[in-house]
Amino acid sequence: MRVFPPFRADHVGSLLRPAALLAAREDRAAGRISAEDLRKVEDEAIADVVAMQREVGLQSATDGEFRRTTWHMDFIYQLGGIGQSDEKLKVHFRNAAGDLDFTSAALRVHDKITLPQPIFAEHFRYLMSVAPDDVVPKLTIPSPSMVHYRGGRAFIDPAVYPDVEEFWSDLSAAYAAQITAVGELGCKYLQLDDTSLAYLNDPEQRAELAARGDDAEHQHLRYIKQINAALTGRPPGMTVTTHMCRGNFRSSWVAEGGYDFVAEALFTELDVDGFFLEYDDARSGGFAPLRFVPPGKMVVLGLVTTKRGELESKDTLKRRIDEAAKHVPYDQICLSPQCGFSSTVEGNALTYDDEVAKLRLIVETAREIWG
Repeated sequence: MRVFPPFRADHVGSLLRPAALLAAREDRAAGRISAEDLRKVEDEAIADVVAMQREVGLQSATDGEFRRTTWHMDFIYQLGGIGQSDEKLKVHFRNAAGDLDFTSAALRVHDKITLPQPIFAEHFRYLMSVAPDDVVPKLTIPSPSMVHYRGGRAFIDPAVYPDVEEFWSDLSAAYAAQITAVGELGCKYLQLDDTSLAYLNDPEQRAELAARGDDAEHQHLRYIKQINAALTGRPPGMTVTTHMCRGNFRSSWVAEGGYDFVAEALFTELDVDGFFLEYDDARSGGFAPLRFVPPGKMVVLGLVTTKRGELESKDTLKRRIDEAAKHVPYDQICLSPQCGFSSTVEGNALTYDDEVAKLRLIVETAREIWG
């Protein structure tokens, strides 16, 4: 098995919140308990879920994103110069049973973007304190692209950034400072979560962006450039990966389409060590785009779905890995779930036991393939 991340058996990051934690969050929102009381419940839940990750055989562990409401906005709203807008943002999700809409406050860039203080620093310190020596703590944060994708230029105050290049420069600088800061805390495994680079493969998504005035045909190139700028000064010894999916909310998704549109630029130009790729069903397309992955870069195939509890078979997983290996060498392949189990606090439609079984399946399958 691999000594450095990403590991042959890995996972994306978010995990189902236990009932006690959900109840404590409700109690805190209603004012029945203090922030310190909630923190104690979070601490206990995180210690338990780290122990679970080690017990199933994973070599990395996250805190399950247990202190967050969503995988991205809890981070983004802590950047200086960004706040909630009065506008509402509606995202249309789809699932096997029908459709549903998620509505939230849109963000607004109202001042120069800065990093007032490292984000999730205390979260990561606690994760390190409960992670065993043989498990690598992984921090997950949204990529810089997520600050721009949903709203585009319209959500950036033109009085603050009359030149959009200054916006991008400040955003990448804030991220670079964040990456340096978490590196100083001891982070050796950082993941940038990015739905936009997967969404842009969907012609419908590109049409929506073009309709609002964005350069949809080249937007992925801008995002790659800005992520690379944020990573320029990353600490030596830090592994950085990116995770790309097409939406994950209560077992539903937003976009469809293979990686073909972004593949060549994504795999050859994005300066990360590995790519967590959603590949659990036909929505993700085929493996042919993996032919662009250069030597030395790892591909973490998200072949195990987090959107339903049905357990995949080892034979099916091995067959699909064989198919992928026609385009990228076995030695550059790892295995994971296709997304998190709970990208938002609500979680997907499966049980804790389902979650554990899927993580254990990934570990067992990886061991049988790679030793």
